[in-house]
This record gives sequence, structure tokens and C-alpha cells, in this order.
Amino acid sequence: MPELNDIGLKRHTVRLANHSPAWGSLYAAEAALLRQLAGELVLDVQHVGSTSVPGLPAKPILDIAAALLTRDDIEPLVSILCANGYIDRGDGGEQGGYLLVKESQRDVRIVHLHLVEQTDRQWVNYLAFRDTLRADAAARDRYASLKQQLARQFTHDRRAYTDGKHEFIREVLRSPRK
Repeated sequence: MPELNDIGLKRHTVRLANHSPAWGSLYAAEAALLRQLAGELVLDVQHVGSTSVPGLPAKPILDIAAALLTRDDIEPLVSILCANGYIDRGDGGEQGGYLLVKESQRDVRIVHLHLVEQTDRQWVNYLAFRDTLRADAAARDRYASLKQQLARQFTHDRRAYTDGKHEFIREVLRSPRK
């Protein structure tokens, strides 16, 4: 069984890895832990981001989105999760929701956990983008190419790497679903 220590990336750096089937197992284990810790505070937990898309190269960090009924649930959930190994990175608002991270060692990120209300457009977008890339090989290939170009260009600037993907993501989300 793969372990979370099998993944990870130093903070601020960009390195892509070929997709690993182990990522799905790692997500399942972390999602089960999140559900156990969060109880009724979390309505749904989903594997999102590139590690959730077979065939897509990705930074070896699990992106997980958790849907909450209301923003009022964030504070108690953050307290629980921080007492169990997560680090509070604060509210990113429209740039990913409330972010918590898990590290395997100092500054080596293994999980990015995004807390958003289930009615928030970001929740819908996380799922729609993931599902489109899973179903549309042409979009997945275009995204892989863009990610590889950006990774070469921004090896030590994760913010610029991420910003470079925004227009592509917006384009995919504006496209009619198949």
C-alpha cells in the first residue's frame, strides 16, 4: 500500500511526475481520515487537481476539495484538522477556498486541502474541470503540454506556474460539457 510519504514537493518548487495509479489509493486513505475527523462538518470530499486525472502529469501533491454546508463550519473544522497534522494556510477566497496543507517534512507538501461551501462556484468548477479532463483526451493533452511548458519556465515559482494555467482552466470551464 502506498503511503503519503511516497509523494511530496518542496514548497515554491515545480516538478511534474507521470501519473501514478497509487495517487488514487493515497487519496482514498486521506479522504477516509478526513471524513472520520470532520464528521458532519463535511458534506463531500473529492479528489481534484491533476493527480485525480489518469494519464495527466502532475505535481506529486494530492489536491482534495471538501464541501461544507456553510462557511461557519470552517473554523471548527480547521481546529480539528490542525490538531491532526494539517497546517492552516488561510482563506484564499476565489483563489481556491480555505486552504490547509499537510507536509511529510518541513516545507515538503503532500496534500492541499481546499474547503469550500457546496454552493460555491469553486466546488462546481473543481468537479467540472476534473471530469472534463478525465473524459476529453484532447483537452487533457493540451493541458499536459501547457503544464510541462510552465514547469520548465517556472521551476522555482509555483505561483507563476499556477497563474499560467488560469486562462486554460477558464476556457475549459466555459466550454460546453460533452
